[in-house]
Order: sequence, then structure tokens, then C-alpha cells
Amino acid sequence: MATPITASGFVAALKDEGATVEEFRDWRDHNRNHQGEWGPVNGIMIHHTVTSGSKRTVEICYEGYDSLPGPLCHGVITKDGTIHMVGNGRANHAGLGDDDVLRAVIAERELPAPNERNTDGNSRFYGFECENLGDGEDPWPKAQLEAIERAAAALCRHHGWNERSVIGHKEWTNQKVDPRGFTMDSMRKRIAERLG
Repeated sequence: MATPITASGFVAALKDEGATVEEFRDWRDHNRNHQGEWGPVNGIMIHHTVTSGSKRTVEICYEGYDSLPGPLCHGVITKDGTIHMVGNGRANHAGLGDDDVLRAVIAERELPAPNERNTDGNSRFYGFECENLGDGEDPWPKAQLEAIERAAAALCRHHGWNERSVIGHKEWTNQKVDPRGFTMDSMRKRIAERLG
């Protein structure tokens, strides 16, 4: 378990990892902390947005929807590989998931298949929404995959975690399919190689 990184520390860690970072509006004070706990944090969750168009995607992830207020993540990774910071604190991205998965993430061991929705992931995971239609056909450009790798590695390095602290939304709950179009095993391999 770890204390969440500060906003300044978050940006610095991403830049130290070689990521391109854009700060969106008042992201440093934009969160859902009044709705529940933020931290201790245990891992990083990767999503796809089911949207297209970088500007629109970033705005949606910042503002959210009537039924699900923003921020919908901490960073939005657009197709050009830019990480747009939209939230700092609790964000509406993970929802309910499986406590067995959380225990595996904490222990940094192989993940069980999720089959329960009994644990609040919004308090325990950093979230990155990645611009993609999520249909299995929309491409994942090289720059975007590298940015996902760098973003996850930056937080792993900061907290002393390994690649098993990084999961996809579909690995947290059997209600989701994201990210679709690459495997989390392949992404974790990339993160492990980056962490050395």
C-alpha cells in the first residue's frame, strides 16, 4: 500500500520517464474525494475510452457525464502519445471489482479471473484512459503504446512496484472488456523491460 503521489510529483515522474505531458484546466484540484477514500493506492488500471478525437476525449474524461461525473481518470493518453492530466485524487474510472484481484495486485502475483464486484477500485487504483474506439480494429499507434508503458512505469518506479501492479479494467471486473486491441500481458512485459 502506498500514499498517493502528489500532483507535482506525478508530472515530474512522467517527465522523468520521457513522457509528453499536458496539464488540462485545474486538474490538480479536480477529483471525487468527497465521495470516498483516495488511497492507499495499490496499482494502475488501463482503459480504453470508446471515443475518437483527442480534444473531445480529454474533455469527456475531465467533465464526465450526468450519470458519471468526472474526472474519469487521472491521465488521458491520446493517439499521439501525449498524457493529458485531468484528475488528481479519487476518479470515477475503476468502479467495483474483485477483492481477490486486489490482493493479487498488492502481492504482485498472477491475477485470478474476476468474478465478484465487492471492492471499490476508485480508491485503490490510478487510472489512464486511452483514446480508442475499443472495437478491436481501431489501431493503437506506437507512440500511444509507448506512452502507456511510460506512464505505468513512472508510477511503478515512484512506488517501488513491479509490472504486476498494472492491470486492465477487464482484469478487475468481468463486466468490462477494456483495453481491447492489445494484451495486458504484452504491456506488462514492456513495463518490466523498461523498469529493468
